Amino acid sequence: MHATLSEQELVRREKLRELLELGIDPYPAPLYDVTHTAIDIKENYNEQTAENYKSVSLAGRIMSVRDMGKANFAVIQDSSSRIQVYIKRDEICPDEDKTMYDIVWKKLLDIGDIIGIKGYVFTTKTGETSVHVSSFILLSKSLHPLPIVKEKDGEQFDAVTDLEFKYRQRYADLIVNPSVRDTFVKITKMKNAIRSFLNERGALEVDTPVLQSIPGGATARPFMTHHNALDIPLYLRIANELYLKRLIVGGFEWVYEFSRNFRNEGMDRTHNPEFTILEFYVAYKDYLWMMETTEQMLEQTAIAANGTSVTSVAGVEIDFKAPYKRISIYDAIKEHTGTDISEMDEDGLRKLCKELRIDVNETMGKGKLIDELFGSQCEHHYIQPTFITDYPIEMSPLTKKHRSKPGLVERFELIVNGKEIANAYSELNDPIDQRERFEDQVKLMERGDDEAMFIDYDFLRALEYGMPPTAGIGFGIERLAMLLTAQVSIQDVLFFPQMRPEKRTEADDSINI
Repeated sequence: MHATLSEQELVRREKLRELLELGIDPYPAPLYDVTHTAIDIKENYNEQTAENYKSVSLAGRIMSVRDMGKANFAVIQDSSSRIQVYIKRDEICPDEDKTMYDIVWKKLLDIGDIIGIKGYVFTTKTGETSVHVSSFILLSKSLHPLPIVKEKDGEQFDAVTDLEFKYRQRYADLIVNPSVRDTFVKITKMKNAIRSFLNERGALEVDTPVLQSIPGGATARPFMTHHNALDIPLYLRIANELYLKRLIVGGFEWVYEFSRNFRNEGMDRTHNPEFTILEFYVAYKDYLWMMETTEQMLEQTAIAANGTSVTSVAGVEIDFKAPYKRISIYDAIKEHTGTDISEMDEDGLRKLCKELRIDVNETMGKGKLIDELFGSQCEHHYIQPTFITDYPIEMSPLTKKHRSKPGLVERFELIVNGKEIANAYSELNDPIDQRERFEDQVKLMERGDDEAMFIDYDFLRALEYGMPPTAGIGFGIERLAMLLTAQVSIQDVLFFPQMRPEKRTEADDSINI
C-alpha cells in the first residue's frame, strides 16, 4: 500500500511506530500552556527584563537542528517568529534513563515536528537570544517532509518558488516561507483599517445572501446551482449591490459588506473566480463626495498596512496620498487614441475598434465597445491612483444620469497600476428609469451577451417605495491587497487560489502507518 511513498515518508512512519512502542503519544491531548512567543522573547529580553524570562513555555515546529553530541542547538518556529533553543542531554535526562534525549530527541524527531518546550532564556556567546530547554514534549509528529529551504545568517536565499507547490500546498508554503505569512498579516491589517475607517464614521457592517435567485448588481457570467428543497435554480452572487441598496430603502443610511463573490469567467494574474468585494452605500451623498472619501480611506489604509502612503510594486512606486487625478473616460480615450468618441454611435465605435485591432463582435453594444476601447488603449497608462469619471449611460445600467452632461452618468472607476481597483456611482433611484435600463440589458442578452443583467423585479419594487439619493462604491479587495503587499499575482494574496483538481495516488488513499 506504500508503493508511492517516498523513502523519507516511510522512515517517518517507522519512527511513529517506535514512538508508540515507547508509550509516547505522537498526537497528545491539545491543551498545552504557552506562556511566551518567539517574537516576545527576541524583542523584549535583556539584562533588565531577564527576571521575567526565568521560566518560559513555548510551542513550535522544529525547523533545523545542529547536533553537537551531548548537546544540540535547534530552531523552532511559532506563529510569531523563529527562535534558537539549546538542549543538553544531562539536563533533559538528569537520571540514568537517557531515552528522551538519545532515542526520542536524536533519533525519532524530525524537521517539521511540533514540540512544546520549557526552560529559561539566555544569551549565547555569539550574542543570540535563545531558550535553554529543561524539558520538551512531542505535540505532533510530521509524516511529510518539508521542502528544503537554504538559509545563511538567518536569512533565506533559496525560498520555495514552485507555483504549483505554493498555491496547492499553501499550508506548507506558509511554514517554509515567512514572507508569505507576512503578506497575509498585512492584508488583515488592511481590512481592519478599512473597517475602522467605516465604523468610526457610523457605517453598519451587514451580510447579504450568497445564493440568489437573480445574479444582479454587475455584468458578469454567474455560477449556477440547484436548491433541492425548493426545487429552483440559484446563482452564486456576482455582486451584493442590489441587496445593500434594499437596506438603504429600508432606512439605514450607511451600510457596508465584505462580500465573497463568484464569477464564472477567466483566470489570470488579476482574476480569480472567487474573490472579495467591499461595497458600501451612503444615503444623501453623491459620487463627488465618494471620490473624496475614497482618497481619505485609501491613504489611511496604506499607512496602516505599510507605515507610509507609498507602496512599491515591481519597482514602481505608487503613492496613495490624496488627492488623486481625475479625468473623464471620453477625455482619456481621446488622449490615448487621438479620437473623440463622444458623438459616435455603435457602428462608429465598432469600426474604430477594428481599426485599432481590438477584438469585438456583434453581441457587443455601445457600452461594451467603449469599455473595450478604454481597457485596451488607456487603462494601462494610469499607474498612480486616478479617477476615470463620467461614463456613457450605456455602460452603467445602475447609475444616475449626470446632472449637467446629457448621455452620461455620475460614475467613476479608480485605476491604480493599470487596473481597476474600485467602481462607484451616484446611484440610480428612479424606478421608471431603472426598469428601462434593465429592459435594455435584456435586449443585449437576446443578442448573445451572456454578461448582461437580469431584470430584478423585487429590486424595482424596493425602489418604488423610494430610495434616497445615494452614493455607492465597490472595491476589489484582492487587487488592493496586491498593491499594498507588492504582489503581482492575485494568487499570492489568496490563501487558496482556485486550481485544477490534483490527481490522487495510491498513497493518498492509504491510512496505514
